[in-house]
Amino acid sequence: MGLEGFKMSSNIRIQRICEHCNEEFTAKTTVTRLCSPKCRKASYKERKRTEKIEGAKEETQRIKNRPLEELQVKEFLTVKDVSTLIGCSVDTVYRMIDNDTIKAVNLAQRVTRVKRSELNKLFEWQQK
Repeated sequence: MGLEGFKMSSNIRIQRICEHCNEEFTAKTTVTRLCSPKCRKASYKERKRTEKIEGAKEETQRIKNRPLEELQVKEFLTVKDVSTLIGCSVDTVYRMIDNDTIKAVNLAQRVTRVKRSELNKLFEWQQK
């Protein structure tokens, strides 16, 4: 006679604390973490909400970092790009251009460009 129809039952009874509601309950397995279907559903919903929030935070961070990554590969930068890269105001960049701290080319009215190598020279000079 085979064991096909034989079902094993567990006589294990363990006192546990529900991870969701913190109530004590009797678990029938060693891996049971939640006391009831209600707590299981609420825990699942909370876990999914947390995952969604974390995903949104990561997406926001990725969007915030994208402009910096794009600026780091551009050869010619606008005044606003320079201010973003070095972390100062646009007015400060214009003062640096007026003082010849940064060399820039004025292509037309309100079209000022700074070559990346000029920006790199600024930081090389500051390090010496």
